[in-house]
Amino acid sequence: MAVINRIAGFAEEMAGWRRHIHMHPELALDCHETAAFVVKRLREFGVDEIHEGIAKTGVVAIINGQGAGPCTGLRADMDALPMQEETGAEWASKVDGKMHACGHDGHTAMLLGAAKYLSETRNFKGRVALIFQPAEEAIGGGRIMVEEGMMERFGIDEVYAIHTDSFAQAGELRTCAGPIMAAVDEWEITVKGVGGHAAYPHACKDPMIAAMQTGLALQTIVARNANPIDPIVVSVTQFHGGTASNIIADEVKLSGTVRTFSETNRDLAERRIGEIARAQAESFEMSADVVYERSYPATVNHAAQVDKSAKVAREVVGDDLVITDLPPEMGAEDFSYMLNERPGAFYFLGQGLGPSVHHPEFDFNDEVAPIGASFFARLIETLHR
Repeated sequence: MAVINRIAGFAEEMAGWRRHIHMHPELALDCHETAAFVVKRLREFGVDEIHEGIAKTGVVAIINGQGAGPCTGLRADMDALPMQEETGAEWASKVDGKMHACGHDGHTAMLLGAAKYLSETRNFKGRVALIFQPAEEAIGGGRIMVEEGMMERFGIDEVYAIHTDSFAQAGELRTCAGPIMAAVDEWEITVKGVGGHAAYPHACKDPMIAAMQTGLALQTIVARNANPIDPIVVSVTQFHGGTASNIIADEVKLSGTVRTFSETNRDLAERRIGEIARAQAESFEMSADVVYERSYPATVNHAAQVDKSAKVAREVVGDDLVITDLPPEMGAEDFSYMLNERPGAFYFLGQGLGPSVHHPEFDFNDEVAPIGASFFARLIETLHR
């Protein structure tokens, strides 16, 4: 592996940054301590500009190269998850009910590592915009940063990001052109009937029956409405109703998620969930209220940016560890908003097989941080020659 020697030389320092962040997890937009830690490091590195308070706690730092050139954005997310950690690590979370279970602590450390190196060497033209983003796990901090005009404000031409991957061997960089992660939507159906004593169902209109039939019927969206070669997932994940075994409830709620790669399927799912829910309820002489909320769009890589960044990846980790035909995944990622605004690419960096992200025993592998930092740094040096 052609990890940059200078970055390898401060690998322990990067691990220290990562573990500090890991011990002090913060949620959503409230990444105050993490942002302050990042800003302190950036000032020590001598970056040219630091802009705080974007999407509440987001930070964008600018490093100027030597001479005129483009501006490329490199993004890391900073927020943690509302989970109890079970790693038993010396650097385990000190905050009850919060932990870095998705590797965002590692993402931030890798971008800091690239920042330290690029600030020292400046072996590139143009500018690099270091994007430290809050609220990837919820709310969509990436969307907020875009809506606040980040791309225009800093003149960002292209944008790239890395996410840790516990399903791939350490050092493997995986990506693909086109959709790489799905759009995510949420829906809730409230079936309204007439409650009463369970011993006298004829005197009631039981919403439980209608809700159960609705849950089953929703599966026909995938099986019979969607084009079978255009992936879509419709999952019922919650079903709530009733208070006792001898009471028929007045209403029952069911909710779930939709994952798609195309706006066509997104539109289809929204339309059919509403039609099915209302028609099923009406067939039982009841009514249904439907709420459908669109969240993160699909994360779609740009082919030209995948092609040129993959060449850089091969220089860093070797041909055998670069995958450019990764099958798209049904997980979601709010880097999608940035890729909707500017061309770029999203990569997965293998950290070795182990507990998956969002698992209480997950921990970022510090050994791969120099790889991610080197990829970021070489990307800038290559694209900005």
